[in-house]
Amino acid sequence: MPAAVPRSEWKRPPAWRVRALRARLRDVYGIPVMAPHGDPLGELVLTVLSQSTNDRNRDAAFLRLRERLGGWEAVRDAPVEEIEDAIRPGGLHVQKSRRIKEILAALPEDLDLSWVAAAPVAQARARLAALPGVGRKTAACVLLFSYGRRDVPVDTHVGRVATRLALLRAGAGSAEQHDEMVALTPRGAELELHVNLLRHGRRTCHAQRPACPHCALRRMCPSRRA
Repeated sequence: MPAAVPRSEWKRPPAWRVRALRARLRDVYGIPVMAPHGDPLGELVLTVLSQSTNDRNRDAAFLRLRERLGGWEAVRDAPVEEIEDAIRPGGLHVQKSRRIKEILAALPEDLDLSWVAAAPVAQARARLAALPGVGRKTAACVLLFSYGRRDVPVDTHVGRVATRLALLRAGAGSAEQHDEMVALTPRGAELELHVNLLRHGRRTCHAQRPACPHCALRRMCPSRRA
C-alpha cells in the first residue's frame, strides 16, 4: 500500500479523474444492475456473515440459518449453539453467532428496520452503527443494498483499490474512507463504483501480488508496479 499521507497534504481527487476511472472500470466490468431488495434486516445479518469469508460460504451460511430456524424472531430466541451450527459453513461461526444474537436482541421487539428507507441518511447510518458490532461498512451495505440510499460500502478490496488509485488518502481510517467515497462518488453511481472497485480488487488489484502488468487501470494508477 502507498505510504500514509498527512491530512494536511491531502486533496480530494478532481471530478474529471473520478469520471475517467469510473469510465475505465465500466469498460472492463460493465454497469452492475442490482435493484434494492427492501430487506434491511436480512442484509444486516448477511453482512455479518460475510466477514472473513467468500460469497459462496456466506450465502451457504445464510440459507442454512433461514432454513433451520425460519424467521428472525426464531433466530433471536434460539440457543446460540443452534445458530453456530447453522452458520458453520461461513467460518468464524462462534463469533458471528454471538454477534447476530446481540444485534437482534438490541432491536425493538418487532425487529422492524423499515424506517431505514425514509430516515435521513446520516440519522439512519448513526442508528445502525449504534448496534453491537455494526460499523460504517455494515451500515452502508444496509443503506445501499436494501433501499438504494446514498452510501458506499468500503470493504478491504474497495479501500485497497481506491487508496492505490489515490481516490482515498493513504492511512485514512474507516470513517474517513466512507465519508470520502460518498463525497467523490457521483449521485446514482454508488452501487456501480462500489461493485466495480470490489471486482477489480478481487480479480486484479490483489493485496499481496497485484497484477499490475495486466491491469486495465495501469496508466491511471500512481501506485503501479513494474
